[in-house]
Amino acid sequence: MFQVNDTILYGTQGVCRITEICDKDMGAGLQPYYVLAPVYQNNAKIFVPVGNEALAARMRRIISPEEINDLIRAIPDEETVWINDDITRRQKYQEMISSGDRLKLVSLIKTLYLEQEKRKEQGKKLHQADEQIFRRAETLLYNELALVLDIKPEQVVPFLNEQIAVEELKPKKV
Repeated sequence: MFQVNDTILYGTQGVCRITEICDKDMGAGLQPYYVLAPVYQNNAKIFVPVGNEALAARMRRIISPEEINDLIRAIPDEETVWINDDITRRQKYQEMISSGDRLKLVSLIKTLYLEQEKRKEQGKKLHQADEQIFRRAETLLYNELALVLDIKPEQVVPFLNEQIAVEELKPKKV
């Protein structure tokens, strides 16, 4: 069970802080609710019934600094997942975002970044739906990393690039 002041991830809302646990009647009688405040959105509140396993399961602990190091080491080897069919691609990418799996987010960001660069060379842009998914995946991952690393979200990409460069210079273990 989570406690007041815990910082968590909630579904696709991203990083939230539990501001209180209180009893509320929202149509189903008096029940305890987690009150979540998204860290990067002002004046927003999310009410999650403590007893609703499906909704409470969307609440996850944030990444640890050690897990960030593992994630950074995995980035260069993470496979891309471009799907040519627009409908299938949107569905698959939305599933990846909804999963909350950080490696899937890395794969998705990497895929869409490389596709964006390829299209730039051709004088084109990403499709609007791909652009929205790209930004959503970046926001989810970068906001969480920024919070844990105590940096601003816009500093995450330079930080990751620097760390990947450092990792590439290290001797490989045999």
